[in-house]
Amino acid sequence: MGLFGKRKIFDSIEKVTGAHSFHVHGKSIVCPQCGSDRFEIGSALLNTAGMTFMNLDWANRQATILTCITCSHILWFLQQPEITG
Repeated sequence: MGLFGKRKIFDSIEKVTGAHSFHVHGKSIVCPQCGSDRFEIGSALLNTAGMTFMNLDWANRQATILTCITCSHILWFLQQPEITG
């Protein structure tokens, strides 16, 4: 049994690999640079100076990033986009 028992710490984050199409609020996401609709998903911490100063980076909010597989343009989202295909 681990530090937190059998409970997953990040239940809401699903592991997605490969290129997919995504949508947010029913609208398809398209790269504004090249027009592609295929992205790889990732995440990033939204660090703040105050939290970093207090060594609390882990407590910052997390954003979802979509990286275009054609031109590598990165789009940032506070809400995780849904996979459409």
